Amino acid sequence: MSEQTILSPWRSGLRTGLIAGAGIAGIGVGVVASLAGYYARFVVTPPKLGAKEDVPVLGVGFDTAAPEEGRTPTSITLPATPYTLDPGRYLLTFDAGRGSAEVGELLAYSPRQCTVTRAVQRVHGGDLASAVRGRWSGSVLLDPGHAGYRYADVTLELPVGRAPAWTVPAPEGSDCATWAVMVHGRGASRRETLRALDATQRLGMASVHPSYRNDGEAPPSEDGRYGLGFTEWEDVDAAIGYALEQGARDVVLFGWSMGGAIVLQAADKSRYADSIRALVLDGPVVDWFELIRHHTEMMRLPLRMGQLVADILATPRSKLMTGLDSPILLTDLDWLTRSAELTTPTLIIHSLRDDFVPAATSAELAARSPVVDYVPFQEGQHTKEWNVDPERWNRTVTQWLPPHLSRGDGAGSA
Repeated sequence: MSEQTILSPWRSGLRTGLIAGAGIAGIGVGVVASLAGYYARFVVTPPKLGAKEDVPVLGVGFDTAAPEEGRTPTSITLPATPYTLDPGRYLLTFDAGRGSAEVGELLAYSPRQCTVTRAVQRVHGGDLASAVRGRWSGSVLLDPGHAGYRYADVTLELPVGRAPAWTVPAPEGSDCATWAVMVHGRGASRRETLRALDATQRLGMASVHPSYRNDGEAPPSEDGRYGLGFTEWEDVDAAIGYALEQGARDVVLFGWSMGGAIVLQAADKSRYADSIRALVLDGPVVDWFELIRHHTEMMRLPLRMGQLVADILATPRSKLMTGLDSPILLTDLDWLTRSAELTTPTLIIHSLRDDFVPAATSAELAARSPVVDYVPFQEGQHTKEWNVDPERWNRTVTQWLPPHLSRGDGAGSA
């Protein structure tokens, strides 16, 4: 969910489902029921590997003062969208993922031609000059080494099987005994979580960056369907156990988008719940009911469709429709209603421009719960707060977390 393409796949899917539903069921109640079934299946179905590159590359610029041979790209022109117009640093992958380029500051914007030209900071591989289309992503960093940190590739034993993860050791000399466990969002990968490394390393924390079921790296579940946090928390539980086995005294859980829903479930259900000191959530899904309602409103669909989707996901008889082996109870994932049950100190960072997972739900959760602190960002699409303003993102985390960190000598908080 966090590495969405320029056109939200949910909205695109809803349009497709609306057409299909109208063709199959006619009008009125039949369309709503058909579309609700389509939506329910769509939301729990992981995207196919090799996400579509749907951003046209309109031109690539070079430094004309440099010798023609060996010139490196200095700029790229793309269609102007809310995503490509956002300030900050991003990654454009191309050539079926074989090439990628870091894209930085905005150099020019033509409202008339609806184009934007941005600086090319670095090309990691491939021939950008020959690229025709690409994929825009906020996951700029390729691995912890790319971020400038030592790391190890490890294997975690999840309930669904063996899964890859990265571990990043604490800085030399650190006496912090708290580890960070970082959980990516829907349709994303563990690369998404690397944006938090500067903050956790400044705080002296080690970290583990796991994959989880159905994310394209970890083994799939038997049904091959997302649980929206209802099942994935078990994989995070295994990652917490790994951190504790490696010497962590306790952990802080980080979660982006659907990763926030997963983290909230882990804090509620984990066998290691007493070892979870705090949560740091970026653009989290804190209430799937509200998220479904938001998307139905944006598509001008009947609001009753949201309740139908929830009923379909929760009904065992709907397996043929959703593909789910077990029902998902969205009531368990509704933290607006369950706000009084939250006991773990939680920081939520959320952009006010996020129209995919609206910030209003995060603000409402903070208003209802004394353990939740909410920090809004003015700029940035979904989970792109760090991309727009990494200094503020890091400062927010490094100022909020210290009271919740164990020191190695057991002397208490930092």
